[in-house]
Order: sequence, then structure tokens, then C-alpha cells
Amino acid sequence: MKLTDTCIDCLLSRVAMECELVSADNACTARTVASCRDLLESLKGSSLLHPQIASAVHRKASEMIGNPDPFRDLKAAGNAQAMDVCHDVRGSLDTFRDFVLASVIGNTFDYAVKDHEVTTDFSRFFAREFGKGLDVDDTDRILERCSRVVYLTDNCGEIVFDRLLVGFLKARGSHVTVAVRDGPILNDATIKDALALGFDTVADCLTTTGGGSEIGLDLAKMPADLAHAIDECTIIIAKGMANFESLHEYSNMPPIAYLMCVKCEVIAEITGIKRGSKIALLRERNQA
Repeated sequence: MKLTDTCIDCLLSRVAMECELVSADNACTARTVASCRDLLESLKGSSLLHPQIASAVHRKASEMIGNPDPFRDLKAAGNAQAMDVCHDVRGSLDTFRDFVLASVIGNTFDYAVKDHEVTTDFSRFFAREFGKGLDVDDTDRILERCSRVVYLTDNCGEIVFDRLLVGFLKARGSHVTVAVRDGPILNDATIKDALALGFDTVADCLTTTGGGSEIGLDLAKMPADLAHAIDECTIIIAKGMANFESLHEYSNMPPIAYLMCVKCEVIAEITGIKRGSKIALLRERNQA
């Protein structure tokens, strides 16, 4: 995936948002955005994957604004909103498709994409989107492969529904390794967030994707337990666009189920799936 002008504009808009979240003054914001733009230009022609470049930019922004977790309050708010809705709807979730759909709807808790708005009324939004169902639905084929699962999480908020999905898989006999971010970046879920929701009591293994504050999955930075789990798994369930952006570049991978809302035109173009679609998309081994 090439770093386009659209991608650069989106990334810099998120840098400006990080500055706003910590109430940085205009001078600090201008310096931070300018430094991140320079970094992007220096990395534009490199062999790094898009999530690796984005991670470097967000680490630079956090360093310059003096805050390692500028999205902390938004993460807490997302989890709180999701917990309220989860309490209301979990009794009505029955099938694998139901739990997947709930998890994909949760993927809209994403502050990393310009022009994608996170709803302020998640209860109403959830009910409407659940009624619409999935736009791409490979759930039957995905479930057939779920004997040993590596589950790559994405954002806070949605991890509330990820836990329900992991619980469903465990109840039907799946072995599940859950991997969260190794350090805070954007509003992605970390070990702290996963422990607060009890992932350690439901997953067979709770680990991280490695590399510190790093979105997506960098195979060279994975901890040993995750690398072993991927070697042994029958499927990877990958939440969100950053994990998609990483994994679709790799070959010799197990089957991958991409669970996400397509939130930008670049991903829509790569997948051939309309922006705004909710998808549970299965890609077989070695298939890009």
C-alpha cells in the first residue's frame, strides 16, 4: 500500500487532533504538525508499511506534545459507551454472525480516520446498524476455521464487543490468543484496557503485538508467544484497517478474517468494497 497524498492529509489531521486533545497552544501545534510532515516526507519513499509510517508519526507527535496517551479520555469514554450498549444487547446476541456484527459495529470507535465521525449516540447507532447486517458476510466460512484463533484487536470501545466474541468462540471449544497494542497509540486498546475487561479470564493467552506504540502488526517486532500462536493457528481474526493494511502485505500467512468498517476511500479501493461497508471478509492462505 503506497502512502498517498490522501493518507498524508489524514495522518496530519490526526496529529492536529492530538494537539487539540492536550490543549496545545497554536505554536506547539504548528511545530508538531510541521515536524510530522517533514517525517512523512522523509519516509514517503521507504519500504516501510503504511502502519509503520503512521506509528512513527504518532510517536513523534506524542513526544513533541509531551503526552504518551493523548486519547486516554476518549478511550475511557468509548469503553463506557460500549459497556452501556453491551449490557442492553448481549442477551439478544445468539449466533456467531450476531457476535461478529456487534464487533464490527464497534469498529466505528475510530478516531484515526479523517472525515469519519464517531457517533455520540451509540445505542441508537448500534440498533440501526445491527438491523442492516453485514455488507460482506463470510461468517459461515470463518467459523469453520476457528479451532485455533489469533485475535488481533483494534480500538477501545469495540474491545467490549470483542470480548463477547472471544467468549463465544471459547464456549464452542476454540483456543484463542488475543493480542492488543504494546503501548498507547491513538485510541487503540492496550493490555491495561484488556485486563480491565477481563480478557485474561476468557482468552487462553493474552499478549501484545509488540514494538511499543505501534499500530497494525509488524512481524519483526512480535513477541515470541504471538509468533508461536500465529504459526499454530487455523485462522487470524484481524480487527480494523491498520491490521488489514499490515497483513494484506504479507505472504505465507494463515487464513485471515478481516472484521472492520471500511472507513476510507483508500481501503475501499484496495478491497473493492464501498466505503461505509461493514465486513467480515475471509482471505485464504497466500491470498492478497
